[in-house]
Amino acid sequence: MASKFSSTLLLLLSILMSIQLLVSAGNFYKDVDITWGEGRGKIQEGGRGLALSLDKLSGSGFQSKNEFLFGRFDMQIKLVPANSAGTVTTFFLSSQGEGHDEIDFEFLGNVSGQPYTIHTNVYTQGKGNKEQQFHLWFDPTTAFHTYTIVWNPHRIVFLVDNSPIRVFNNHESIGIPFPKSQAMKVYCSLWNADEWATQGGRVKTDWALAPFTAYYRNINIDGCAVSSGTSSCKSIGSTNNAKPWQTHELDGKGRNRLRWVQSKHMVYNYCADSKRFPQGFSAECKSSRF
Repeated sequence: MASKFSSTLLLLLSILMSIQLLVSAGNFYKDVDITWGEGRGKIQEGGRGLALSLDKLSGSGFQSKNEFLFGRFDMQIKLVPANSAGTVTTFFLSSQGEGHDEIDFEFLGNVSGQPYTIHTNVYTQGKGNKEQQFHLWFDPTTAFHTYTIVWNPHRIVFLVDNSPIRVFNNHESIGIPFPKSQAMKVYCSLWNADEWATQGGRVKTDWALAPFTAYYRNINIDGCAVSSGTSSCKSIGSTNNAKPWQTHELDGKGRNRLRWVQSKHMVYNYCADSKRFPQGFSAECKSSRF
């Protein structure tokens, strides 16, 4: 009964989040550039939507026109349906260069009837190895769902339909690097990664089913745009007139939802992989998740 109630509550949150984004959504013509794919990426619905396709020759992708140092980034996505094995659909933030910072949502396809895997990771100064993976509590291919990255100097929060699935806190005080000095753009793509994406690479992309298509809608960016080294935000440490994302942290309900997602739907946690890290886990793994 409790599990059914939790699923119903998450569905209601999804509906409310979709209504909110309809009111505040940006426009793909205004906010992004399609950067690769030779016509496989197409803006639709007067700028409200964007479709990315993948065939045997190429995938496709786009990036935001602006770069940001902190913000809230919402994207509605409807993933490749049916047999999506070998495909990877992405929504992430990244800076440029060898020592780049990056905050990842990657959606790893699967054979028909098997769940997508949501792959999350955080890179700081070119180093990642902070992976957590989840299976969703709904079919992400039949309707649009909202995926969110909240990034401020204190923490990074990954949300699905406004429910937190992961929190990565700033633990610089114990020597763990945190991405806070490099501005990042939003990137989205659909590409083939059948050497590793599905069941460890055992299942390959079925090109007879191509083209594969993922749909993006209602991009919404509320962040500190950076141009020529200057941020559009005042001091982010000030609480006067701060936007919610600038001080975002989980309340009691949020912590309960996070516990539910991580106990029922997490399928991989780098903080529990002793075979991969026999020398011991990273220091932040011993700290609070919230």
